[in-house]
Amino acid sequence: MEVEDGFTRLRRILGDAGLKRLQDACVMVVGIGGVGSSCAEALVRGGVGHLIFVDGDAVAPSNINRQAIAFRSTVGQRKVDVMRAMAADINPDAVVETVDEFLLPETVPQLFASVGRPDIVVDAIDTVSAKIALAQFCQSAGILEIASMGGANKQDPTTLKFADIYETQVDPLARAFRKLARQAGVQQLTVLYSDELLVPVAPQPDAARGERTELGTMSYFPPIMGQMIASWVIRRLL
Repeated sequence: MEVEDGFTRLRRILGDAGLKRLQDACVMVVGIGGVGSSCAEALVRGGVGHLIFVDGDAVAPSNINRQAIAFRSTVGQRKVDVMRAMAADINPDAVVETVDEFLLPETVPQLFASVGRPDIVVDAIDTVSAKIALAQFCQSAGILEIASMGGANKQDPTTLKFADIYETQVDPLARAFRKLARQAGVQQLTVLYSDELLVPVAPQPDAARGERTELGTMSYFPPIMGQMIASWVIRRLL
């Protein structure tokens, strides 16, 4: 008789060999926000045995509408700590490393020196300069990477698709990334993006300088992106 555990349904599809392949794999998720937290959760539930979570932020009240780690009870806590606790509650056998720092272009080499070499890197951050530096490093080191593009001010997840960064269109984050990626010598990068036209949002008139009040996010859009990226990662690992 089959004994149920947290991986029973996975084992039926993948077999013992497939599940072991995932349990032996290491995936780094950079950015534990709307996309990254749902991706990380799906990777843990999907059997990935070694995970590295990178983020220097704390959970904020505005995160509650879309981030897997965001609850009233977790506001103010470090995102990587909440994600690590969630992973342990799902699969206590998973090896989880955390880096409580924002990724900067100049800190990318130190990040990989401190945690070792993952099989796949998930870029779920929205700072273009850091995205470029991460893509450059992964390309030079021969590490497989996938990056998320913009999810703000969008409503229709059926417009999401995987493509090479140089085949993207409409998405403003992808446009900014493409231009700098060419200059930086990034030859190829698989991304998840949407070509949906953005819903216009007027910025708050009293907003502080640099505050992105013209960006809004649907509750389901970034989590769907994260789940789709997790599916891409798991299928590549298999």
